[in-house]
Amino acid sequence: MMKTSLFLIAAVTTCASAFTPMQMPDSSSVTARRNFLQTASAAVIATTLPGAALAEIVVPPQTVDYEFPTDWGLTFKYEEDAVKVRQHMVVATGMAKGSEKMEEFGKNMKKEMVDFVSYYRRFPKVAGKPSFSTLYTSINVLAGHYTSYGFKYPLPEKRRKRLYQEYAEIEKSLKRGR
Repeated sequence: MMKTSLFLIAAVTTCASAFTPMQMPDSSSVTARRNFLQTASAAVIATTLPGAALAEIVVPPQTVDYEFPTDWGLTFKYEEDAVKVRQHMVVATGMAKGSEKMEEFGKNMKKEMVDFVSYYRRFPKVAGKPSFSTLYTSINVLAGHYTSYGFKYPLPEKRRKRLYQEYAEIEKSLKRGR
C-alpha cells in the first residue's frame, strides 16, 4: 500500500506541470522545470521511504591489471559461493580490452555462473533470498553480454554501472544473511 501511494505521489508530482497552460517555452525554462521536477520527485521518494535515497555508485575505470583467480567452481555452501561468484564478476566487469587471459577468464566465469544458478535455484530457501535474486539478475546481464559480444569485449559503461549497483546490493544482502 505504501509503495502504491509513493508511486502515485511521484506520478502526480511529475505530471502536474503537463496541464498548466503556457506559451512555447525556451530551452532554459524547460531545463529549469525538468530539474525542479527531478529534484521534487527525489525529495518525495526520499521523505516517504526511509533509506530510499540511493547512494551514487562509483564505477572504477576499466583496467588490464588483475589477478587471475585459481578458485573457480562451487563449494556448495551458498554464502561462500555467492561471495566468490560476486567477486569474480566484479573482476570480469572491470576488465578492459586487451586484458591478459580475458577470453579464458570469460569462459571460466560463464561456466561458474551457469553452475551457480543451476544448482542453487533448486532450493526454495536459497532462491527466495534477496542476495540470490539480485545475483541471478547480475548473472543474466553478464552472461547475456558474453553470449552477444563474446569473451574478448569489455562491458559498456552503462552496463558496468548497473552491475556495480547490483554488486553493492548483493554485498549488503549477504552481510545481513539474506
